[in-house]
Amino acid sequence: MQPGAFEVLATDGAARAATLHTAHGPIETPAFMPVGTKASVKTMDPDELAGLGAQVVLGNAYHLHFRPGEDVIAELGGLHAFMGWKGPILTDSGGFQVFSLLDTAKIDADGVTFRSVYDGAPARFTPELAMGIQRTLGSDIAMCFDECPPGGSERKVVAAAVDRTLRWAERCEATEPGPGQLRFGIVQGGVDLGLRRDCADALTAIPFDGYAIGGLSVGEPRPAMFHVTEETAPRLPADRPRYFMGIGDPEAILRVIAAGVDMFDCVLPTRLGRTGSAFTWDGRLNLRNARFARDPEPLDAACTCTTCTRFSRAYLRHLVTQHEVLALRLLTVHNLSFLLNLTRDARDAIRAGTFAAFLDASLTRLASH
Repeated sequence: MQPGAFEVLATDGAARAATLHTAHGPIETPAFMPVGTKASVKTMDPDELAGLGAQVVLGNAYHLHFRPGEDVIAELGGLHAFMGWKGPILTDSGGFQVFSLLDTAKIDADGVTFRSVYDGAPARFTPELAMGIQRTLGSDIAMCFDECPPGGSERKVVAAAVDRTLRWAERCEATEPGPGQLRFGIVQGGVDLGLRRDCADALTAIPFDGYAIGGLSVGEPRPAMFHVTEETAPRLPADRPRYFMGIGDPEAILRVIAAGVDMFDCVLPTRLGRTGSAFTWDGRLNLRNARFARDPEPLDAACTCTTCTRFSRAYLRHLVTQHEVLALRLLTVHNLSFLLNLTRDARDAIRAGTFAAFLDASLTRLASH
């Protein structure tokens, strides 16, 4: 099928199992997308990542623009060839950096002036530049340049961000995409349901290939985050993919799937691996804890990843406390595997018509520790 074709294959309540077709192959949803900000999912070989079940990975236009530069990547065959990843790639526009680098960014109607995180030099980003970078990179899905206000911002600040996001979305849509490249718009509005509704309604009038829920998981209370997602997702077109930007703990993944979200990403599984922690059905484990020093059990008895089938908690704790690089790899393999398997099981449950029972059992199990 042509890039952009989106087939909803099964529903169970609001949850959906679908297939999004891209220039580098189909994405079966719900899908967790590992983050490879600088053209690398930290510690992971691309083939190993695919072996865990990852279908699509992320790159970041802001970071790749500065190092090594989109022109360098294009000269070397494009982002897929550069990083050795054969499947689909989604690139963030740099809009998140409007939030994360807000202390050094100046926002105006035309765009944003940053100070580079690499050398401190001023750098101007506009919607046209952000889309041009992504076109040159050759990603399969390019995100619109948007403004993500911090959690807890005053309503007038959020309203101004919504207005700029919509104006920038129109400019993003007016640019020329790369061959076969899909483009997603981003709904902003903080936790204000009225602003979310207005933004969603205006944004979906622009013919994007998919729509994202942005500006959540940035410091707002979790109940509010879930409520906004449940209210926003149904306002997005049923025949286009829905993407929640930046969510990656097991409970949250299950809840956004239940709300009708198809795609989601987060740095959490790799970040936890680098700090000595692991997802399990027994709760999040901190391997620095002395209670694991003689523990012969795997990280998670139900997990079949290579970390769990070969190594004990005691050994992993030893690697972590001795600052061995292998610890980062083994914990990252497990954390990614845990989330990718959870998402696959949710997808299978939707197709089987048993998602409601799967959701209840999984949330109960996660909450029991």
